[in-house]
Amino acid sequence: MHARLTALALLLATPAAAQDRMSVVLDWFVNPDHGPIIVAQEQGYFSDAGLEVEVIAPADPADPPKMAAAGRADLAISYQPQLHLQVAEGMPLVRVGTLVATPLNCLLVLEDGAVEQIADLAGRKVGFSVAGVEEALLSAMLGQAGLSTADIELVNVNWSLSPALMSGQVDAVIGAFRNFELNQMEIEGVPGRCFYPEEQGVPTYDELIYVANPETMDTDMIRRFLGATERATQFIVNHPQESWEIFSATSAELQDELNERAWADTIPRFALRPEALDAGRYVRFETFLNEAGLVEGTRPVSDLAVDLGAE
Repeated sequence: MHARLTALALLLATPAAAQDRMSVVLDWFVNPDHGPIIVAQEQGYFSDAGLEVEVIAPADPADPPKMAAAGRADLAISYQPQLHLQVAEGMPLVRVGTLVATPLNCLLVLEDGAVEQIADLAGRKVGFSVAGVEEALLSAMLGQAGLSTADIELVNVNWSLSPALMSGQVDAVIGAFRNFELNQMEIEGVPGRCFYPEEQGVPTYDELIYVANPETMDTDMIRRFLGATERATQFIVNHPQESWEIFSATSAELQDELNERAWADTIPRFALRPEALDAGRYVRFETFLNEAGLVEGTRPVSDLAVDLGAE
């Protein structure tokens, strides 16, 4: 009897099978956009998939895709519009999954300001943070109103988007996230209003995507990661309040009204099928960037994005 108990104790003490270690670099500090990753971590879904995932917030938001391309991270979170430019420049990257499946970017104005429609921007100042893609989005939106960027004054506000708008430094900003800046302005008592790119002449796109180096990526490990985040997304959709409590408990900095509001607004935008690829989105956006003069020629979808489940 004692021998059996000893054998059982030894069996229980044996460590579980070794987990595969992988690193994921976020696009920014942890926020509700990353809900499925954090919930998968907290709920043990990564562990269930045989993964030990290191989640890294970058020192510089420009670093994550470079780190993935250089093999210094297994996955990085980036943006579909940026991916097109980076691949065109020769960076070894490919989209392997989707985190947020709708645009978050918007053209933001004061709700009770002088700009009631996009045409009202003629002769006014528009703030931006990232040259290139944001200017192309803005140009397309202005075009719908019969304007061009020559009709406005562009001001680089260096990531200080809503403060620049609320202080009157500019009359509108492009690059504001509808799930954050709109809530931030309302909380501060200066409500804003968004013009949405996908309703104003810009092809719709995936805001946040997972990218990897196609030459060195571990397909099996990435598929297990995406499966765990899909499971987490289902949990978030089914249990919005409980999942918020799990997410916000990971950091005191997340426990405020802005993050709680952003959480609720982001839930319907998470990709329910993170592995699945909408190839048409990549074709249309590549064509859009080519016509805007930001890329030369167009690349086939296979150079930009893959559906690992279909391979």
